[in-house]
Amino acid sequence: MLKVFLEDEIRNVIKVDTRAIEEIEKGFTAYSDGKVQVPPILRLDFPNVQGEIDVKTAVIEDLDSFALKVSSGFFDNHKLNLPSLSGLMMLFSSQTGMLKTIFLDNGYLTDVRTGIAGAIAAKYLAKQQISSVGVIGTGVQARYQVEALSLVRDFDTVNVFGRNERAAKKYAEDISATLGKQVIVHQDIESVVKNSDIVITTTPATVPLIKSEWLHPGVHITAVGSDAEHKQELEPEVFSKADLVACDIREQCVRLGELHHANEHLTDFDLHSVVELGDIISEKTEGRVSDEQITVCDLTGTGIQDTAIARLAFKLLENSKEKVK
Repeated sequence: MLKVFLEDEIRNVIKVDTRAIEEIEKGFTAYSDGKVQVPPILRLDFPNVQGEIDVKTAVIEDLDSFALKVSSGFFDNHKLNLPSLSGLMMLFSSQTGMLKTIFLDNGYLTDVRTGIAGAIAAKYLAKQQISSVGVIGTGVQARYQVEALSLVRDFDTVNVFGRNERAAKKYAEDISATLGKQVIVHQDIESVVKNSDIVITTTPATVPLIKSEWLHPGVHITAVGSDAEHKQELEPEVFSKADLVACDIREQCVRLGELHHANEHLTDFDLHSVVELGDIISEKTEGRVSDEQITVCDLTGTGIQDTAIARLAFKLLENSKEKVK
């Protein structure tokens, strides 16, 4: 029988926690082992309202189900007092192709799995000992990234920059209240980068925000916002200065991510030197090896994460129903 779960039900069982990290790491490892089918992302753009819709999926070998996710980002929605992000996920049987479950999550599962991927990137690429985290952007993902990061690194201070001063102050209040961190609102991106051990970019920017000259020894950057050809948060020279560059799926990032711009504009950029997270997690290649390295991770979001988080949600929702009985 087809099951439909609403956002409130899903939020009750799926959290930004270590269980989600473990499941998504397993998905990346399976991809590294050649056990995942990931088709190209289907994208639709609505430029007149700064909108986009993405369709993602992935089939992981030996698992009995897989997810198909539709997510939307309409970045003028704030003018209508509506959230920018929305969507739903569907879980299908890998044996019969029959639809098993619909998650009417309004993008919540995507928010969680994106935040978790950022934490995984930092787990393997950032210094072990850090004190400060920089965030560019003040939206939903700016919050989930910091919450997830707190699972894998201890830090005291969050440096934030947002184009809207009121939104930046509200972000500072929220993070201080929920995570107990000192939050400093900066007036420019340069000061955020120069004062942070980890920098996370979470915007739909179409022009570079971070310059290579601001990077310093030991800094790690996780770029989350660029998931379409026209988006860009890092100037290409950032990749020239980096000692180690990683990504979720190389082929996808070269098409849609920050790597797209680096590959297009840098004559000396070695695409084959870019390592995938799954290879680092499975120890086929090394992550960070010294505190002095500058590291960058390009995350475009994958169907692997969607299948992993949808399967976890289904398991936990089923278990919660059994307990009620």
